[in-house]
Amino acid sequence: MALNGHLTFEKNEHAAKDFGNIYHFMPSVVLHPKSVSDISSTIKYIFEMGTSSELTVAARGHGHSLAGQAQAYQGVVINMESLREPEMSFHTGELSYVDVSAGELWINILHESLKRGLAPKSWTDYLHLTVGGTLSNAGISGQAFRHGPQINNVYQLQVVTGKGDVVTCSEELNTDLFYGVLGGLGQFGIITRARIALEPAPRMVKWIRALYSDFSIFSNDQERLISSEKSFDYIEGFVIINRTRLLTSWRSSFNPKYPLQASQFSSEGRILYCLEVAKYFNPDDSDLINQNIDTLLSELNYIQSTLFLSEVSYVDFLDRVHVSEIKLREKGLWEVPHPWINLLIPRSRIHEFAQEVFGNILADTSNGPVLIYPVNKSSWRNRTSMVTPDEDVFYLVAFLSSAIPSTTGKDALEYILTRNKRILRYCERSRLGVKQYLAHYSTQEEWKAHFGTHWEVFSRRKSTYDPLAILAPGQSIFQKAKAFRQQGPQR
Repeated sequence: MALNGHLTFEKNEHAAKDFGNIYHFMPSVVLHPKSVSDISSTIKYIFEMGTSSELTVAARGHGHSLAGQAQAYQGVVINMESLREPEMSFHTGELSYVDVSAGELWINILHESLKRGLAPKSWTDYLHLTVGGTLSNAGISGQAFRHGPQINNVYQLQVVTGKGDVVTCSEELNTDLFYGVLGGLGQFGIITRARIALEPAPRMVKWIRALYSDFSIFSNDQERLISSEKSFDYIEGFVIINRTRLLTSWRSSFNPKYPLQASQFSSEGRILYCLEVAKYFNPDDSDLINQNIDTLLSELNYIQSTLFLSEVSYVDFLDRVHVSEIKLREKGLWEVPHPWINLLIPRSRIHEFAQEVFGNILADTSNGPVLIYPVNKSSWRNRTSMVTPDEDVFYLVAFLSSAIPSTTGKDALEYILTRNKRILRYCERSRLGVKQYLAHYSTQEEWKAHFGTHWEVFSRRKSTYDPLAILAPGQSIFQKAKAFRQQGPQR
């Protein structure tokens, strides 16, 4: 093959690792593409080899997947970050957007779009991820209640299918592939370019936290906020169990509204729920925004002494997790196993879930945050491959644990994995109607249960766009050949 980029056959250990740092599959080769034709010709070459070859292909962005989803055992891993074609191209007007390579990081898009006074509408909590990676899943954060996930805010895609065809698709053009690829886990094609919706960008953010001791009051306030048109711009929350001196640790970046009362508040030995909200604004509108925030807060039922506020730039707010990453890297605690589970839970069952999981299964939250917040299904495209619970409102609950190597006890990998299994078993046994986000299953039967009534469409799209099952073998949904199927995951 004639390539603009190059192949590497040695020292490819990085392609057998991901953020989850639990599953490791060594590829035979890594492709570092400089053009879309490099990806197309590579896949076409493998496709034309037919079933005589067991070679599979996985696209790897920034390597932030959790369970080997971007790996290809003895196959080809495509390093999407080396693809910089085309350069970012902005269109401003009534319908503003940016055309970007799928290997571009969201943080770079943020910086470049802000130079034009614009920004994407929907984000993930962590911005050092590639466009193709998040669009292949969904891309969910605290803006999703209003704008939907990132897959809702894309106008057009360029995709290389499992046959090696380069296809441009949108809601009007090659519609089935467009919807299939969004949230499609890389199964139908590799996204190589995306046209992302933009809106006028604010400059500043009022960032607010407040605590609750009663889950019903907490969830009612969250649901009230996501149902209001004049609400905050970002709404999330998290669970805190057995965290001592919690408010003291916040004082480095947040100011208590009631300092004396806050100093007397004790969080030790309690299950608390933190509401985290943000309001975007420009400095000229500060007084009006403060009035608006006071009105919104007056309707909520948080513990008055625990209201903490901060004012930061828009960039600093969106890139907040990166600050934690830097600190963890300095301590050698970033590249550790991350046995995360992310659950989408129907609103009608969230109280039942909270009582059992937060009250009984989860002993503490010291090894990573536990996020919890509701979103409106009406804000989501309903034809994508992404599956959600069958209710208009559902909650994202994310257990973002970090395991410490060579330890025992509650920070050990096996302990956390066992706890995760208990949570999942409870959900299944109680028939809560939960769907996993960033799911990992080992059998096709489990995937069929995950997709439910959507499986037929998902399977048809696979046979149409990747009939030899070349793409995304790490998801373990479809297998290319019997010999490969017999290779189990290496942990």
